[in-house]
Amino acid sequence: MRKISQNVSIDEVQKHLANNVFSNRKDPKKAAGRALGTLVEIVAYYVLQSWGLTDHIVIESQVPEFGNPNITHNVEYSLHPILQKEMVAFKLNSPPLTVKKLAEHWDFTENILKRNPILISGSSGNYVLRNAARLAESNDKLIIANINNFYRKNCSINICHLSKNPFAIVECKRVGVEEGQSRGPQTIEKAKQGSYVANSVSSLQKFIMKDGKYKGIFEDRSGNLINLPYQEFQEEIICNPSKYPGFILTIGIVSNHGNWFTAENKNKELSILANSYDWLLFLTDDGLREFTNELILNPRKEMRPVKKAFNNSYKKIGGNNIFTKVKIDLKTDKIIKNYFSSNSDQIEEWFNLITPEEGTIQSLRSIINKLAKREN
Repeated sequence: MRKISQNVSIDEVQKHLANNVFSNRKDPKKAAGRALGTLVEIVAYYVLQSWGLTDHIVIESQVPEFGNPNITHNVEYSLHPILQKEMVAFKLNSPPLTVKKLAEHWDFTENILKRNPILISGSSGNYVLRNAARLAESNDKLIIANINNFYRKNCSINICHLSKNPFAIVECKRVGVEEGQSRGPQTIEKAKQGSYVANSVSSLQKFIMKDGKYKGIFEDRSGNLINLPYQEFQEEIICNPSKYPGFILTIGIVSNHGNWFTAENKNKELSILANSYDWLLFLTDDGLREFTNELILNPRKEMRPVKKAFNNSYKKIGGNNIFTKVKIDLKTDKIIKNYFSSNSDQIEEWFNLITPEEGTIQSLRSIINKLAKREN
């Protein structure tokens, strides 16, 4: 594969992937755009992991609307309070590690979900893990498993009982631009979808005043309505989360300047999202390009397993994808974790903060970790 310069635009990266990885597809540029969308999700996932939130994460969960539990929305990530956590260690002679096999080392009191394996053997002797694998589910909690370590048949797994009520959701949005177009045709629709979800899941309702400012409205346990300026109310909830059940912090991550513009130059779509999410982050072209270049396009020797996993996932049509937020090559997972933990300050600079105007990435991390300690 021809190397690509570190200074090109993300559109050039997309074209490079289209020509070198997805050339066998019916629409190579669209396939490359979808892959970049997956990379945005992966960046978001490993940022959350680097903030110590791994065992709080549920992937692609169905989050109900507040007051309308029969209506649910699929979100990339929801973050849940941990009710109980334990680590199980045992010898695993050979994958797959199924839920049934795990049950030989850990006693389930709930009904086991016979779903996909937690760890499988991939091609060329590698292993593939499933992040946030669901083991069991009841009306009020989920049980998930994350592989903590697997080395020379020694396997350790974190098993977490999570409240079904999330304290935050994270959604990722990226829309490709077709040749000759100024923006992706689905951009406004994706913005509206994200906006609707962000405005419907939390017990803290957002009400707009005639001057364009927002108030937060919350119904207390006695049925009384409390209202305060929205940002002030949110800060009160974060300091006293147990007093305000049902509050969900909404976080959006968007990417691609060709569609969403910047914090200084919002277009209609970005303004819609900024007015709906509590926190809206923009993954810059520089950030996505740096991630793609260092781990996939031009990796150093120790990073090459990431490139191999990416190419093995995408070069074949209908192949087994081992480079997603759900399933990922075990070596790749370890390399990316180390990369994010070793470069955390630099990676946080990949993001522009769209809203709140006075916020910082560091303060968002602090807020999430406070909410993570919330009681169910």
